[in-house]
Amino acid sequence: MVAQNNIEVYSNFIKEFLLAKGVTDFWAASINLLISLIVIVIIAFFFDRILRKVIIQSFIIFSLKTKATFDDFLVKSNFPKYIAHIIPLYFLKIIIPLITVNFSLLLNFFNIAINVYAVLLIVYVIRSFLRSTQAYLRTKEKYRDKPLESYMQVVMLFFWGIAVIFIIYELTGKDILSFATLGAASAVILLIFKDTILGFVASIQVSVNDIVRIGDWITYNKFGADGTVTDINLATVKVQNWDNTFTTIPTYSLISDSFQNWRGMQDSEGRRIKRAVFIKQQSITFLTPEKVEQYKKIQLVKEYINHKQREINKFNSSVDVDKSVLINGRNQTNFGVFRKYLDAYLHQNSAVNKELFLMVRQLEPTSKGIPLEIYCFSNDKRWQNYEAIMADIFDHVIASVPYFDLEIFEEPTGKDLTQFIKNN
Repeated sequence: MVAQNNIEVYSNFIKEFLLAKGVTDFWAASINLLISLIVIVIIAFFFDRILRKVIIQSFIIFSLKTKATFDDFLVKSNFPKYIAHIIPLYFLKIIIPLITVNFSLLLNFFNIAINVYAVLLIVYVIRSFLRSTQAYLRTKEKYRDKPLESYMQVVMLFFWGIAVIFIIYELTGKDILSFATLGAASAVILLIFKDTILGFVASIQVSVNDIVRIGDWITYNKFGADGTVTDINLATVKVQNWDNTFTTIPTYSLISDSFQNWRGMQDSEGRRIKRAVFIKQQSITFLTPEKVEQYKKIQLVKEYINHKQREINKFNSSVDVDKSVLINGRNQTNFGVFRKYLDAYLHQNSAVNKELFLMVRQLEPTSKGIPLEIYCFSNDKRWQNYEAIMADIFDHVIASVPYFDLEIFEEPTGKDLTQFIKNN
């Protein structure tokens, strides 16, 4: 009370001085108010600067002395800076009504301005704290792949909504619902925040259903994305492509469209190899006894050929097959033996995971030949190593084809046509 009386005395010092000099009451009060406001603003400004330096330095010193890292993130997010603004603001909140007591309109203006600034300051303090919390949780293994940015944005939307209501109330003195009916207001909100609402719903579904995590490799052809997810927030998902470019994808697209997430492959015990070579149909033949003996020299299929040939011979003898014509009875084919050879080759290849599905299959014939598909999984899932393993396998496959008197289909080239013309 004593302090209040002292402030009122000092704030009216200039007014009393001007009145003594014969200045009218109105101008004396106005000049006194103007000078008082300038002095108070200057005091508050320097008070704020000094207090900000003191608090920030105190936070820094404290963070250096503690083993915890959370206070370090508070400093980086400007939390001490926003806290330092509170005391000068409180000073203005107390002092301004004392010097503007006779100016009701001006007093009302300053009260509104201070209250609005206080609301905004509180929001920024909360935002800074949430950012610090987010950065701190990112250091924990448990939360590294979680869309923390989305959660923070949702919380901030809530606080910003409350702040807007308070600001409108301060500016108008009326409740926000007095401006429109609830239905109209809802329609406007839905229109303005359509993407935000969609992103909010999508981010919840993405998190709950574990559709995408930070660090996942995704392929999204619609947006040209093929790379690692680096950030998930309320509006977008940020993907760093393999060429080091970045693609942003609307969060709600992850639940409305189809995309490919390679996490399952990365978490599994192998990476799939699924590729075919096209064999010329004209090169597929029955095996003559001479060819059977020739193929027995190939170690991986020697045992198979012997077993299979005994089985075929036994059958042909039991039904008295005329083998003077090769097509009669049962016969082995070079294509069938080659297929068995590739199966044996994959089973003895150390780079192929034998615990997962492994198959060599013949697909439906096409105009380019008969596809012979290899379906298996590599032990090494790393992209470069995976490509090397697959290349080694098919290098061997392509090089093995002539040993079984087969041919791989290729489109004719200029050299092929030139050779054809020479021969004809």
